[in-house]
Amino acid sequence: MLRRIPAPLLGGAAILLVLAAFAIAPGAIAPYDPLAFDFSALLAPPSHAHPFGTDQFGRDMLSRTIAGTIVDIQIALFATIFPGLIGTLIGLLVGWYGGIADAVFGRLVDLVVTFPFLVLVIAIVAVLGPGLINMYIAITAVGWVAYARLMRSEVMVQRSGEYVAAARVLGYGTARIIFRHILPNAVRPVLVYVVTDMALAILLGSSLGYLGLGAQPPMPEWGVLIADGKNFFTQAPWITLFPGLIIVFAGLGFSLTGDGLADLLEVRR
Repeated sequence: MLRRIPAPLLGGAAILLVLAAFAIAPGAIAPYDPLAFDFSALLAPPSHAHPFGTDQFGRDMLSRTIAGTIVDIQIALFATIFPGLIGTLIGLLVGWYGGIADAVFGRLVDLVVTFPFLVLVIAIVAVLGPGLINMYIAITAVGWVAYARLMRSEVMVQRSGEYVAAARVLGYGTARIIFRHILPNAVRPVLVYVVTDMALAILLGSSLGYLGLGAQPPMPEWGVLIADGKNFFTQAPWITLFPGLIIVFAGLGFSLTGDGLADLLEVRR
């Protein structure tokens, strides 16, 4: 069984299992309270007592990095699930009906993609105010387009299939054909894209946290941790180094999982 599972999927799953353990039981893994100040160990370098060093308030960076996992995994999930569901539904309906719906969809997509994705997200968050909820709203308002375009293209291929013609001959209703026949056959590329997009969602969430538009201090989100250490980079580079490395580690896990899932499902790339 394992021989049929692509190696990237196994490697990515192993990384995600480690992150899941950090997110599910941070208190059992982290050696210290991530919010506890220790003024006797301000900006302490990595050591046996503090493997990742401490920050300007003496907080253990290993504990804060582990505690930040649950926040960034939450970002990875919510920043992809909401736009994924909305975009999949819109793409499914537009791809099936076409005509005026497709023309309106095309103009709306042209309007959204005219502006850089990150610029639009920052603009919306700046209007709504900083915070995770507003960040999810901004990402959903812009991110659904990519899922809708992908789903639309798959549905346009599937609707000309013989099984759809057979379903029509048998007298199946439109809703049954769309949701019970076309959707299961067209959704595989979207599932792969969701997993891969989670890596980008973590990068986006960390970037907004760094800019002060995402998670807010003292929440130990990885982007916030990097922002906390930017003024101490020459004196204590470990404050920014280790959260940056865990972001790369998480991105690698989601990317490998997405690639392996694409190979397993035989999705065209």
